Amino acid sequence: MGNKELIDFAYRAMENAYAPYSNFKVGAALLADGRIYTGCNIENASYGATICAERCAILKAVSEGNKKLEKIAIVSSSGDYTMPCGICRQVMNEFMSDGIVVVTNNKEIKEYRVRELLPAGFSQADMKGQ
Repeated sequence: MGNKELIDFAYRAMENAYAPYSNFKVGAALLADGRIYTGCNIENASYGATICAERCAILKAVSEGNKKLEKIAIVSSSGDYTMPCGICRQVMNEFMSDGIVVVTNNKEIKEYRVRELLPAGFSQADMKGQ
């Protein structure tokens, strides 16, 4: 699947965002083993309970048994490149460390490898003594 099509799915997912506190809506679309999983940010008055669009999409895929995560597109209401937060980068490192992150500013599309966004990320290999 091409980046443009995945971005279109992310924009549709962004329409479902619940962002009454920040008014910053985010959508994500994840390509995993030929299927598309979408997510949006869902805020909460207890800010720590907020979930990002990227994690929403990833957790949907994993909860349905799909762990072959390949590529994720992220868009936002800002109209600018929207990069994943640190927690999302760590979750991506867990499930798609060789995967691709796609972002856009509505004019250009950029791609990054998850490993570029989280160099030396914490992984199962770091837990050798356990």
